[in-house]
Amino acid sequence: MNIRHLTFRLLQVYVAVIKSASISGAARQLHLTQPTVSQQLKRLQETIGERLLEHRHGRVIPTEAGVELYRVCQEVLGSFDDFEDYLATLRGGQRGRFSIALVNTAQYVLPRLLGPFSRHFPQVDVTVNIGNRQQVLTRFEHREDDLYVFSHPPSLEHALAARFMRNPLVLIAPHDHPLASRERVAMGELLEERFLLREQGSATRMMLDRWLQEQGLTLGPTLQMASNEAIRVGVAAGMGLAVLSEHVVPPGHPGIVTLPVEGLPIVSHWQFIVRRDRRLPNAAQGFLRFAERHIDECVESRWICNDIGELLAALMTPSGTDKVIREGLQRQ
Repeated sequence: MNIRHLTFRLLQVYVAVIKSASISGAARQLHLTQPTVSQQLKRLQETIGERLLEHRHGRVIPTEAGVELYRVCQEVLGSFDDFEDYLATLRGGQRGRFSIALVNTAQYVLPRLLGPFSRHFPQVDVTVNIGNRQQVLTRFEHREDDLYVFSHPPSLEHALAARFMRNPLVLIAPHDHPLASRERVAMGELLEERFLLREQGSATRMMLDRWLQEQGLTLGPTLQMASNEAIRVGVAAGMGLAVLSEHVVPPGHPGIVTLPVEGLPIVSHWQFIVRRDRRLPNAAQGFLRFAERHIDECVESRWICNDIGELLAALMTPSGTDKVIREGLQRQ
């Protein structure tokens, strides 16, 4: 290997190809032509002296040497990102960048932390990506973001998780529902009414289905709707009942009441998820530290379940990262 011929640009191109699993995807990301990317890869492979990539089922997959080079690239490029942040700190500024992906319902809770953090550190650039559970899972599988927020986390084989807020699911009804004045309602009394449901695969739907199965209950007529907002408006309009996160239905919402159903709320928790096979930027670690120290100032105490300190401690512990990266890339 002739290390004198290596450049940061070659490493950046290689990382983009691995992340997108295609030359065309890397070209779009880098605003280059496909021939230019191919030429850069050829030059890199000649410099290394080993085959780095192979094509499998229409995707570009790293060889064993390619996986090791990808690890080195992330360390080298990541170290210079850290150095840039360090220089910014020396100059008296708090800078950096990170991205966070969250499922739709979390947009009702995460601003309570992101808002104060951004006011304290205005030069930290935060990119927030919001989608349904499947969309965020796809981003998680492709390692597109630094942090993720789920209430029902994915497999944690290559990730770490920490709870930070309670996410109770409650049953809501129109304000004039016949049982609205009752002190206690059995779920069995409601099964023949229409329920407005989130799409299959959403965490809210998964938790409701599991709870109903545990109770030995089956819903009657249902109507699937694509968003919490649509369901909330639909319930207020008398279209049916729904089970939603309590964070989606603030107190005093016009047209809606929460029915005191036995066995509810269904309690889950919002969790921060960090992949172990992706370097976590200093700015993202700074956000987690801020959340761990200041969540009681940003969020009502009844919602808090703060395990973030355990996540930060785990990030400082060696965890076989090389093996995790290799196995994760080979499964793509």
